[in-house]
This record gives sequence, C-alpha cells and structure tokens, in this order.
Amino acid sequence: MMNGGWGVWALGASIMVGFWALVFWLIMSRVRGGSANTGPEVPSAQDVLAERFARGEIDEDEFEQRDDALRRGSRPRT
Repeated sequence: MMNGGWGVWALGASIMVGFWALVFWLIMSRVRGGSANTGPEVPSAQDVLAERFARGEIDEDEFEQRDDALRRGSRPRT
C-alpha cells in the first residue's frame, strides 16, 4: 500500500528533532550571553589597586608606587 512509509516518517521525525534541538541551542546561547560561560570575571591587579585607592585604603603615593611596580612587573617595596 504505502511504499517507504516508515522512511518518510523517520525522515520527518529526524528533521523535527533537529529543529527543536537547534531552537533549544539558540535559546541557551542567548541566555548565556552568546559565549561559553567560564565563571565570574576576575579583576586585574590594577583594577583592585584602583578600587583600594578609590575607597581610601591607600594614599596617592602608595598607589603610584604600586601602579609603577605592576607596570614594570615587579613587586612593590614595603
């Protein structure tokens, strides 16, 4: 009666599963911001130093000394 009935059904089912998998993947990539989620961003040493200066934990001289040391790649003098 129906030649290839199961083959057509299997093809349609495969296309439908692929379509919904693609929709799911697009939604999940949107939720994650479009890139791999690697966890929270870690601030750089200079960002932390600037925050400490802004909060008043260190004075301008210490900020400049430590900032220069970070730019040179060495440890600041204590």
